[in-house]
Amino acid sequence: MDFKEYAPFAGLLIFGNIENLILASQGAVAGVNPIILGGLSLIAVIIWFLIGTYGTKVAIQYADYIEIIGGVAIILLGMQSMLEACGII
Repeated sequence: MDFKEYAPFAGLLIFGNIENLILASQGAVAGVNPIILGGLSLIAVIIWFLIGTYGTKVAIQYADYIEIIGGVAIILLGMQSMLEACGII
């Protein structure tokens, strides 16, 4: 496996995983059943792994756009998490 193909997506991989942890912690705080939450999280990770593995060859030409859109999504979800934690929304 050549990891150089995934280099343009390294930021999304790192920050996307951090965001997954944030969303999982929100579910835990909200009192969601941890078994269901863990199962759904694991399913989501496997699906994204498969999409990332097989979709990289197609998506590599759009890496810059994907990086921008993913970054914006991560920032917005992080802001939402912080605002909910502060009780603003």
